[in-house]
Amino acid sequence: MVLPGAHDALSARLIERAGFKAYFIGGFPLVGACYAVPDIGLMGLGEISSGVRDTMAGSQLPVLVDCDNGYGDVKTAVHVVQTYERLGVQAVFLEDQISPKRCGHISGKQLMTTAQMVAHIRAIVSHRTKADTFLIARTDAREVYGMDEALRRGEAYLAAGADGLFVEAPIDERELRLIAEAFDAPLLANMLEGGRTPILPPAILGQMGYRIVIYGISALMHAITTMQKVFSQLAQGRVEFAGRGIGFEAYKDIVDFQHWAEIERRFAANP
Repeated sequence: MVLPGAHDALSARLIERAGFKAYFIGGFPLVGACYAVPDIGLMGLGEISSGVRDTMAGSQLPVLVDCDNGYGDVKTAVHVVQTYERLGVQAVFLEDQISPKRCGHISGKQLMTTAQMVAHIRAIVSHRTKADTFLIARTDAREVYGMDEALRRGEAYLAAGADGLFVEAPIDERELRLIAEAFDAPLLANMLEGGRTPILPPAILGQMGYRIVIYGISALMHAITTMQKVFSQLAQGRVEFAGRGIGFEAYKDIVDFQHWAEIERRFAANP
């Protein structure tokens, strides 16, 4: 399953229109797009869940949401997952960093103990409000302690009841294969442009044994490049960008203009 990352409702809409079966909402692109801050623990559940809710309004597809580290202890981790269940989220992942957390490809992370993360997983599994909510346990131990510890934690997290596993930031294809060969469980691979892990096509990762692949920040990174070019030209008094973006009628189609216009036409009261 290939999950592109959405950072707002419009990108979620475009993912659905492109024919994908599901999508991903990650903390890194969401807090950057919504609040223009880095993913280093500056935003909590209130801000991020608000962004998740707004993003989900753009698509009817199933969604995987980044729950960070649960923002506290076992009770807050349960609260986070239940909050997203109420929003209609189908799958979540929870990581074993302690606050202030960081993007998995940024140095300076610190981790909770294996026992603490196991307790989080057990609490969530015991208190899911929907039996089919899919819980993926993420470990950042590869970058902090090395691959052996990451594999040990993966085993413990699956034994605690996690439905899938996400070992963050392997540094090459050999490590990606090592992870895939170590576990008989649904595995997630994170293809983060500019990160530590090589960017591979979904087919190759599928052959390795990964069931879920996320390309979480690609759309945002490319959108930023385009916006920078437009603003740079305009700041210089140039308008070469005009006519090179999506057409106005095509945009109206994406945002369902005709649908809302028809409602207005049929039901608006005459003055």
